[in-house]
Amino acid sequence: MKAIWNNVVVADSDDTVKLEGNYYFPENTVKQEYLERSQTYTHCPWKGEASYYHVKVNGEVNTDAAWYYPEPKEAASEIKHHIAFWKGVVMQE
Repeated sequence: MKAIWNNVVVADSDDTVKLEGNYYFPENTVKQEYLERSQTYTHCPWKGEASYYHVKVNGEVNTDAAWYYPEPKEAASEIKHHIAFWKGVVMQE
């Protein structure tokens, strides 16, 4: 699975976890040079607190387009050290 934004592959993995319709990529398969930490945090009752990244490609910024759970609750432990995308980031097999 590939995550593509602004015509650039920002993540590529054969070992994603699909959860609630989202693909979570192992963090070592995400190209960190395209991520910038965000100050946004949200809370999910069963997964825990999510932290966000802005995705930056070719001078353009997609605000809060990636998220992860630094310390997911036990029910979501399979997504620890994984990053998911949305906001126009295209998933492609």
